[in-house]
Amino acid sequence: MRIAYQVVGQGSFDLVFEPGFICNLDLHREDEGYSRLLKRLSAFSRLILFDRRGTGLSDRIDTNHLPRLETRMDDVRAVMVAAGSGRAALLGASEGAPIAMLFAATYPERMRALVLYCGYAHFYKWVMPPERLDAFIEMAETAWGTGCHLAAFRAWPG
Repeated sequence: MRIAYQVVGQGSFDLVFEPGFICNLDLHREDEGYSRLLKRLSAFSRLILFDRRGTGLSDRIDTNHLPRLETRMDDVRAVMVAAGSGRAALLGASEGAPIAMLFAATYPERMRALVLYCGYAHFYKWVMPPERLDAFIEMAETAWGTGCHLAAFRAWPG
């Protein structure tokens, strides 16, 4: 499995950004807000970015056998090793928050700090009720990549 990653900035410590379910090293800089966030983070850190398994520039996965949380956590460790990072702050955003928490609990010696953004314990209660999630998944399966989802993601809390 090849995981695409990139290191930007030359700050005094490493910061690994564990993204939500949408990530693409090639395209994320096209979004003005996201690009501004990455510039700010890389201004004070050595920022380690990566495309999660099955997304962006990383290898595809079998959608019938999605990786477990532990596998995704091990991908964070593998990216840190490849980037030459022994110890880092970890920023987990949205779906990346539980992965970041598991990593921190499993590898405390590799942690400098843990930062969580838009993490949630009860997805159905705080983010999207089951019937709305089902409609979103159906639309994604039939129209992903057409641009029809952009308005929904601009309003997305995570």
